Amino acid sequence: MTLIIVLVILVLIGFYFITTQRELVRLDENCNNALGQIEVQLQSRWEELTNVAESVAQYDEHESKTMIETIRARQGSARTAGDVNTQEDFMGQIMSRIMAVAEAYPQLQSAANYQELIAHVKEYNENVRISRMVYNDTATKINRYVRSFPSNIVANILHFGLREYLKVDKEEMRSAPVLFPKKNAQPQQ
Repeated sequence: MTLIIVLVILVLIGFYFITTQRELVRLDENCNNALGQIEVQLQSRWEELTNVAESVAQYDEHESKTMIETIRARQGSARTAGDVNTQEDFMGQIMSRIMAVAEAYPQLQSAANYQELIAHVKEYNENVRISRMVYNDTATKINRYVRSFPSNIVANILHFGLREYLKVDKEEMRSAPVLFPKKNAQPQQ
C-alpha cells in the first residue's frame, strides 16, 4: 500500500514537472516570437527611414548622406530587449534629425513623396508599439511562472530565467518630436 502511494506521488510530481516544462517552453517561445516580430518591424522601419533620408537629399545632400550612413551603421538585429531599447533610442535621434531638416525646408514637408514615406514610418511605429506590448505581456507571463512557487523549482532546474522588459524612457516621450500633430489641437502652454 505504501509503495502504491509513493508511486502515485512520484507520477503526480512527474506529471507536474512535464506540464510545467511544456508551459515554460511555450512561454519562452512566445517571447522569442514577439522579439522576432519586433525585429522584423524595426528592420522595415529602418528601410523606410533610409528612404526618407534619401528623399531629403534633394534639399540637403550632406545631411541626407550622413543620416543614411548612420542608419546603415546602426541598424542591426534586435534579439534581446536591450537591443530593442537601444534601437528605439537611436530611432528617436534619427527622427529628430529628419524633423529638423524638414523644418528647415518647408517644401520638403509638403512634398507628396516625403508625406507618403513619413506615413509609412508612422505605420511601422504603430506596429512596433503593438509588438512591444505583446512582448511585455508575454514576458510578464513567463516571469510570473519563473518566480511563482512551485513552478520556480522546475524553472530553476531547467535554467529558465526572467525576461527583461522593453522600457520607454518617460523623459524621451515628453521630448519626442510630434510627427503628426492632431488637427485642431490646442498649443501646449
